[in-house]
Amino acid sequence: MTHASHDCQRLVRQAARALARAGLVHAYGHCSTRLDETHFLVCAPMPMGMILSESGAVVRVHGPLPDGVLGEVRIHQQIYRNRPDVGGVVRSMPRDAMALSAAGRTPAARHGMGCYFSPGVPLWDDVQLVRSEDQAEGVAAALGSGPAVVMRGNGVVTAAATLEKAVVLTWYLEDAARIELQLRSAGLAGEDGIVDPRAARLRATEAGRIFERMWDFLCDGDPENLAFQ
Repeated sequence: MTHASHDCQRLVRQAARALARAGLVHAYGHCSTRLDETHFLVCAPMPMGMILSESGAVVRVHGPLPDGVLGEVRIHQQIYRNRPDVGGVVRSMPRDAMALSAAGRTPAARHGMGCYFSPGVPLWDDVQLVRSEDQAEGVAAALGSGPAVVMRGNGVVTAAATLEKAVVLTWYLEDAARIELQLRSAGLAGEDGIVDPRAARLRATEAGRIFERMWDFLCDGDPENLAFQ
């Protein structure tokens, strides 16, 4: 069995606490980072903001979940199995994205941060907890090759090349949901306000340390944040 390095364990703990500080998770949620082609590391099965020095669990991409690992970690398995480009997965519970999903809606690309999800965020239209292989396969299929999928009344999953980017995308998606809700409340959320996909592709840049700066912001004050020690 592959073992997770100290650095990987620290990264997963930092990501978990960053998501909690930003209000993107509460009692529920989990995150993971890929270790190699056949293994990943998922955070300890506890409220993410309460994770201190607890180690995560190494999980095989193929095969049964280890004892004590949360059932919905099957979603991570399926994504890593189907997406060799993915190095980090976040399962979160953002407030505004959750509110939209309860109405069967997901945020459109209406501002800069929403452009990372153009031309739209798919919806997994099932409120049930994902506790079976078939359900996990369905969520991964809904995600497809994109960066995020919203689960109706049940949170969000983001996937990216690194766990740091998956965390940042979770923040971006929630900000897009905030904009969507505010515009809809003001009666201003028409199709004309959606950024053209070509313009969105240009705006969804990684240049200028875009992701790194947001990661630094989200990790500010973290006890294991080496960048500020």
